[in-house]
Amino acid sequence: MAAGSYEVRSVSRAIGILNVLEQVTPNDPGLTVSDISRIAGGQKSTVFATLQTLLAHGLVADSGAGMSRRYRLGLGLTRLGERAAAQTPITALLTPAMHELSRETGLTARAAVLDPEGWAVVIARVDAPHAVRLDLRLGQLERPHCTGLGKALLALLPDEEVRDILARLGTPMHTPRTLGTVDAVIEHLAEIREADYAVDDGEDAVGITCVAAAIAGRDGRPMAALSVTGLTADDTMRRPDLVGQLVHKHAASVTPL
Repeated sequence: MAAGSYEVRSVSRAIGILNVLEQVTPNDPGLTVSDISRIAGGQKSTVFATLQTLLAHGLVADSGAGMSRRYRLGLGLTRLGERAAAQTPITALLTPAMHELSRETGLTARAAVLDPEGWAVVIARVDAPHAVRLDLRLGQLERPHCTGLGKALLALLPDEEVRDILARLGTPMHTPRTLGTVDAVIEHLAEIREADYAVDDGEDAVGITCVAAAIAGRDGRPMAALSVTGLTADDTMRRPDLVGQLVHKHAASVTPL
């Protein structure tokens, strides 16, 4: 029987609504039932009922009343996300190296894996005590062509597979420094393989630098990648080559699965 035959429509509808609410930014007041119904599809009464169920479980939060009542993601998802990360076996394997990396650099350390579509998914983070707090969320999807974690993971794949991923996800320009063509990314990956680390020098966000190194599994494919992220103006980031060697050293200390 096909996997789709087991789909529960009410659950799929709830997930669709959560995906819509994911787009709400910190400065937005949230979305109304009408907004969500228009974006996700479905009758307003059904969307409203689903929202009330999610609200009761803390997965959605609301503000206001009546027709102006607005919804956003609830903090209950934070708890589930943290538990999901903790239950991922690879997280425990990477955590000691991340703590050492953060301690030695004074920067926020993160770990990511490559999902089936080719996104780099952040699964763990260790904040340095005095590091500038950046918007580096667990579960965040990072584009593979312009982020340190994404490029490090891609560098462990054959070029043809990389081309397939980038053809599917695209190479949008996030900043003037972003590599905007598949050929440019492929050429850059050869340099990353030579250096054993990847640098996102303001390619994803202006003024932010991320240095990452990948960890190959026993099958030679990307198991995960470690990185440190900070302001480009930070003293530490003025020598990304030295930071890259340090990140690679800690990535290499992780026992592959």
